[in-house]
Amino acid sequence: MTHYDVFNGDADGICALQQLRLAEPKQSALITGVKRDIQLLKNIDGNSSDSITVLDISFDKNRSDVIRLLEKDIQIDYFDHHFAGDMPTHSKLNTYIDTARDTCTSLIVDAYLSGTHRLWAIVGAFGDNFDEKAMGLAQHTNLTDSEIEMLKDLGVAINYNAYGASEADLHFKPDDLVNLIRPFKNPLDFIKESETSHILQAGYSEDLAKASSLKPEYTTDHTALYILPNQAWARRVSGVFANSLCKVHPERAHALLTEQDNSSYLVSVRAPLATKTGADNLCRQFETGGGRQAAAGINQLPADDYKLFLSKFNQQFA
Repeated sequence: MTHYDVFNGDADGICALQQLRLAEPKQSALITGVKRDIQLLKNIDGNSSDSITVLDISFDKNRSDVIRLLEKDIQIDYFDHHFAGDMPTHSKLNTYIDTARDTCTSLIVDAYLSGTHRLWAIVGAFGDNFDEKAMGLAQHTNLTDSEIEMLKDLGVAINYNAYGASEADLHFKPDDLVNLIRPFKNPLDFIKESETSHILQAGYSEDLAKASSLKPEYTTDHTALYILPNQAWARRVSGVFANSLCKVHPERAHALLTEQDNSSYLVSVRAPLATKTGADNLCRQFETGGGRQAAAGINQLPADDYKLFLSKFNQQFA
């Protein structure tokens, strides 16, 4: 009998899992990867004595494997906030899916646990760029302003660690990072006592400084597009750089295209913070695209499709 925890390797997935396992401790096999590695259920064979918890990966992208595993009579609990599509009804499937534009998986788990480990939910929400929701939760705690800022910095740093073409680009493999975080009921203790948080925040600051020197390739009143070089630091910082640009220009949509070896781009899209809609609609028009309303991406955009993407990007956010 094996329990599998399947989760996105970003801040939202990790902090959602941290809340659950603090509240419901289990020995589990960890199934994860870089942020864009979302078709994770294909990595599980399993049998009827097994069980699975899924956190922060699209049901739509894992539908066939969910059905395959349910046919083996495996219990699946599914927490997520991405586009889900039609979901099957099955006695062994419990879904906690909310695709509203102002929520994330850490917040869904926080509600499920009635706020039992809320500080980690705040970290996850900050990391997933839901600052307003994170601040709303923080106002109902005894946190000081400086402690709230520390949780925000931690969330951003954990999220930053998830971006890369492979785990070789990352400072910490997501499953290793989970095990480093696991002993800490309070994220403030993790910040103060673990060298891990300092490594992540130093790496984030260094990479963001490089990204901040870049100029946009294309801008309008409503959109901006940046092209990042085919280097590990650029792959690491692409997501959090996109988030930071949104905060500076909340009325504007942003697209970051990172060059890849195979004459293609890795694409990160952020809808305007003022609306938080449209990113998923844009990216799902491309073969390897997906995501949620506020933030989405394309794993492999052929360089020949650059002009097509730019046209659709402007149409979506005109």
